[in-house]
Amino acid sequence: MSSPIILPRIMQIGKGASKELAPVLQSMGCYRPLIITDEMMVQLKYIELIGQGLTDSGIHYDVFDETVPEPTVVSILAGVELAAKGDYDCLVAIGGGSPIDSAKAISILAKFGGEMRDYKVPRVVNELGLPVIAIPTTAGTGSEATRFTVITDETSDEKMLCMGEGFMPMAALVDYELTLSLPPRTTADTGIDALTHAMEAYVSRKANPYSDSQAIAAMQLIAPNLRTVYQDGKNRAAREKVMLGAALAGIAFSNASVALVHGMSRPIGAFFHVPHGLSNAMLLPTVTEYSIPGSSQRYADCARAMGVATEKDDTETANHKLLIELKQLNSELQVPSPAEFGIDKQAFWDVSKTMAEQALASGSPSNNPRVPSVDEMIEIYQSLW
Repeated sequence: MSSPIILPRIMQIGKGASKELAPVLQSMGCYRPLIITDEMMVQLKYIELIGQGLTDSGIHYDVFDETVPEPTVVSILAGVELAAKGDYDCLVAIGGGSPIDSAKAISILAKFGGEMRDYKVPRVVNELGLPVIAIPTTAGTGSEATRFTVITDETSDEKMLCMGEGFMPMAALVDYELTLSLPPRTTADTGIDALTHAMEAYVSRKANPYSDSQAIAAMQLIAPNLRTVYQDGKNRAAREKVMLGAALAGIAFSNASVALVHGMSRPIGAFFHVPHGLSNAMLLPTVTEYSIPGSSQRYADCARAMGVATEKDDTETANHKLLIELKQLNSELQVPSPAEFGIDKQAFWDVSKTMAEQALASGSPSNNPRVPSVDEMIEIYQSLW
């Protein structure tokens, strides 16, 4: 049985890739970009630096810098209006997953109108909006190489998953040098997010030989280097490997799927404003322990790819070592529990059923090797205490 594989048309990967924006735009026939970013990217001079390359090439650009972490329907409205009214022929997304996700949504809404809710799953959006060129500055979301975006509806506290070829960037410039200034907390959260992408893509019911190859390679790159980049952010060799691993993990889950961790993670972020990578990290050990009986051999493969088990270890031993590693990783990277993050226990309990229902409605849990009921998800949520 064949599998459809969807990728950016252009991928520029490695040191200095972000400096190739002008020639990449020219090769695409784009000469009027709107840069989608956030205020931090402006303050860090990334926009000035990358924009100078455009100016030197005679390419005029404008900037929309009002995107926010965990983008919402309201946060992208001004960007949609600007993109729709201007004569822009492409969008350049610079930043972490939030600016890139925002740009994907703006691309579709600026061209086709409507509301974000009109485009959420189960609808598959294959219409092509304004071309998006993604330049990630974190090694985590993989959004530069995925056909997904997630936008929160403030009226219902729902993180809406949107998917389809229309959300795949036309080009991705993956430059690990842009991650050298990331603080340890962001490095940890985005890195565990990328590791989760790779693991879930590999154990997903929608996995295929191509996504498997990318997921295994991603785990081999990320797992041995994540502690290093957390402890020493200036380690270029480790940063390069984690950045490449994050991109490969994005390719893997975009062409397979994420599963239960992501399904349950999104509502925690929506209700309690926990950064996406951090809510994934909170859930990963517990959800993995729940899921192993549904795909014990594949989880053992993950343990071996991550370097925490060997080929001599049997499946049970490998999975035992995997669970120890995931818990130890959270401890060393100082991943807080929901209580340590500051979430009120009763408030969490009160919305546990709603979160479980939203997780199930997203479709991601159905891709898990062991598919939970709403009651089982409530039990997993509450076990985080």
